[in-house]
Amino acid sequence: MKWSDLPGRHSLFWKLAFLLVAFCLLMIWLSWSWGRYMEQRNQFLSDEARGTLTRYAAEAERAWEQGQQTGVDSWLQGIRQREAGWVGVISGDLQSLSSQELTDKEIQHLTFLRGLDWPIHKKGLPWLRVPFPGDSSAGSLVIELPQRFVPGQYRLFWRVITNGVIPGLFTLLLCVGLYRLLVVPLNNLREQANAWRADQLGVRLSSRTTDRQDELGELGRAFDHMSERLQGTVTLQQQLLRDLSHELRTPLSRLRVASDSEQDLAQLRERIGREVDGMQRLVEDTLQLAWLDTERAPLPDEAIQIQALWEMLTENACYESCWSSGQLVCTVDASCWVRGNLNTLAQAVGNILRNAIRHSPQGAVVTLGGRRDGNFWHLWLEDQGGGVAETDLERIFSPFTRLDGSRPGNGGFGLGLSIARNAVQRQGGSIWAQNTGTGLRLNMRLVADEGAVSAAVFAGEPAPCATPTVHPRRSQVI
Repeated sequence: MKWSDLPGRHSLFWKLAFLLVAFCLLMIWLSWSWGRYMEQRNQFLSDEARGTLTRYAAEAERAWEQGQQTGVDSWLQGIRQREAGWVGVISGDLQSLSSQELTDKEIQHLTFLRGLDWPIHKKGLPWLRVPFPGDSSAGSLVIELPQRFVPGQYRLFWRVITNGVIPGLFTLLLCVGLYRLLVVPLNNLREQANAWRADQLGVRLSSRTTDRQDELGELGRAFDHMSERLQGTVTLQQQLLRDLSHELRTPLSRLRVASDSEQDLAQLRERIGREVDGMQRLVEDTLQLAWLDTERAPLPDEAIQIQALWEMLTENACYESCWSSGQLVCTVDASCWVRGNLNTLAQAVGNILRNAIRHSPQGAVVTLGGRRDGNFWHLWLEDQGGGVAETDLERIFSPFTRLDGSRPGNGGFGLGLSIARNAVQRQGGSIWAQNTGTGLRLNMRLVADEGAVSAAVFAGEPAPCATPTVHPRRSQVI
């Protein structure tokens, strides 16, 4: 497995791995530390028991020092009234320091004596040997461990706590962490999907989900982007439907008037044909704009020479507008090659060109210029139509926008520049407008192509240029 195959540092994998490793280490530490603590509580004498037994040994030592056997007998008589088990005082060679001799059974017990630091197992009451605190060689206290000092009286209770309650609580904490890490954002995604199902396309995920840097955050941002796209598409479709129905009323009204008029047959045919052509162009352009906005499949791209594309488009434009070819000037040289879909780009540039011709006065000049800008070509098309208001430079790209009276020319539906912007953006480019003082400049930023130029230079021949298959189009203006 290569390092490149590992998930990124913000991946959900690392969060889950950290959470599980931390949980395992915590359980190991808890088992070790709590186990030692419970071992101390269940197998070893408590500090209180050790203190009491050590105090008994000190009392026995003082009784021996003060009264020898008589003192020890007196002390044993008193201690046996306090403790129910066997108590004795012996010397270093396991001989009784009291006047009472040890029995064989007691001597046998003396061979299995335990110290205060030894573990205590719950198998009867053990006998403990506690040396004299002052001089351990002088003697020791031997005592049967009192019942109240036996450790592990709550052993079953602590086993339940250790092996059941505490692991259960930590597992619950792990589940809470997994729930907050995984289930909460998934619930948010489910709620957004349910909102879409209820046609509430304006619902967005909370920033807690979209600000995450892992896969769920990426999924949340994708959901929000998809929601925005759906909302924009529905809004556009509704707007186009309203605008289209509004635009169709006028030619339909004119057709109604023409059908009711007393015009001769030739005039009536000419009027009906003109109105039908206009309605057909309107419907086609509206459908084209809707398709460009909703179709997300990548377009096939190829190398396109702008100079050859311009020659083809100007030929059609001159035929449609009766302009001379000298009025359509191209200052872009043959080295200008871009990547894109030929038909779509031809339609975009054609719309811009027809828009410029439509809004320029008779005898004006429309110029196509460009320069290389890194990995892009910056192209611009200038007309001499007087420009538009600065506040309308962005609005002219909206569907069905017509700035009546602001520039010369009329007769369009306000869809040409909308179609051009969508077509250019679908090919990884951008388009914007600016005033030049004498007219309007439409700027395009298109991806440059290096392969076709390099191949042509290597072969020593002019680079080939594909011929667009688009058909001449009628004017499409803002």
